[in-house]
This record gives sequence, C-alpha cells and structure tokens, in this order.
Amino acid sequence: MTSFLEEVNGQINGVPLQRCYHCRKCTAGCPVAVAMDYKPNAVVRMVQREERQQVLESSAIWLCLSCETCTTRCPNEVDIARMMDVLREMALASKARVAEKKVVAFHEAFLASIRRDGRVNPTLMACQYKLKSGDFFSDVGIGLSMFAKGQLPLLIRKAAEVKEVRKLFGRSKNDENQ
Repeated sequence: MTSFLEEVNGQINGVPLQRCYHCRKCTAGCPVAVAMDYKPNAVVRMVQREERQQVLESSAIWLCLSCETCTTRCPNEVDIARMMDVLREMALASKARVAEKKVVAFHEAFLASIRRDGRVNPTLMACQYKLKSGDFFSDVGIGLSMFAKGQLPLLIRKAAEVKEVRKLFGRSKNDENQ
C-alpha cells in the first residue's frame, strides 16, 4: 500500500515533496496565504507527515489560485501549485468534507463546461454554479449588466477539438482508476 506522500508525489510527476526544506518562500509570495487555514509550506509539511484527512479537508487547497508564484519562488523547484491541484482532485475523489463548498461548486461547474464544450461557456457555467452552490441572487445585478453588454452570450461555438478535450478527461479518469 502506498503512503499519502508517495501517492501525491506519483501524481505530481516532478520534483518530489521531500525536497522541500521549508524556507517558506512559497508562503511569502502567495497572494492568498493570509486567507488560508494552512499556508502553502504547512500543506507540504502536512503531506510529508501523512496527515491525509487534515489536508484534504483544509480550506487552503481550495483557496489556492494556482497562480504558480509558489512554484516559481521555490529554490528546489517543488511544484506546489500542481500539488494543490492533485490534493483538490484527491479530496473530491475521496468525498472528503470540504471547507469551501462554493469554491468546489465553481470548480465543478468550470470543469463541466470545458468537458462539454471544449472551452468555458460563461453563461452555462454561471448557471451550473448557481444551481450547485444555491447562491442564486447575490450577484444578479452584475449578471444582468454583463448580459446586457454581451459579456454573457447565450450561445457559444464548441471548440473544434472538443473530442480531444473529452479524451483528456477520459484519460485522466482512467489514470485515477489505475
């Protein structure tokens, strides 16, 4: 049986997390570290300590913007942004209790839009997010304004390579099941 650390390292496909010596440059550059329950370097440490449940139920993995500032700043080239992506997918797959339910709803709506059309359809994605999150009216004013300005089109053309995009999603699911 593989450990949590080995499982995460296997999916990152890059520099192993053991290379992190906790200089905290990732955290110093993170634009959302102040809002996280665990800072990026702490998440790495928790993975190293095999604290699976605590990591998968943290807000930090969902608040990460995937801006890659942490990865760029790392002197050991540890891909912390990729680690956060992996941890989000692991949290969903394991049905872990999620601290940021609206972020998860957005994440799922975004990926569903890409899977369906090969690109983001902002109108359908927003509708799906609203249904998943239950947050129907918080931004209706700005939504109507965007619609009036043509920023939320009713129809978009699917990407020419939509079949290839769907294959990527299928391949990703197959990789998870192996």
